[in-house]
Amino acid sequence: MATPMLRLLEEVSREHFPYPPATLEDIEEFERRVGWKLDPDLRAFYLHCNGAELIDRLPDSPYQILPLSQIVRARVAIYGEDDDKWGPASVYAFCDVQDGNYLLVDVARQENGRYPVIDGWHEAWPDPNYCDQIATSFSDFLARALRDGQAFWLKDEIG
Repeated sequence: MATPMLRLLEEVSREHFPYPPATLEDIEEFERRVGWKLDPDLRAFYLHCNGAELIDRLPDSPYQILPLSQIVRARVAIYGEDDDKWGPASVYAFCDVQDGNYLLVDVARQENGRYPVIDGWHEAWPDPNYCDQIATSFSDFLARALRDGQAFWLKDEIG
């Protein structure tokens, strides 16, 4: 029986716009560059596809899961500076939501061996009062994005 993550990856391949997979060497190079290891969900995703456009192709895609080569600290993605005044060094942008905002993982925290996903709302980053955790893991994020569409966490707040 297929695992939930495998089913999600099959759906990405079948109904969305995945990029060619990363190699183990690509992942090792990425992990050396950033100084942290992909969790099991992210590793499975990147071995399946090294990024993807979900729902539509760019520029209309509400989610571009970035290739490993484009994953940078949130403060660099949002403010263009790698400075502590723009947020913690442990938070990385992995998904561009095409409006100046990003989805982020904080690699200093794990829940059940997975990095939680955070809303990187650029107007409020890095204020934790406005940049909420939106998913418990990458697989949780992916399932909700595929099921509920663009900015599902905002729909949760509205009703």
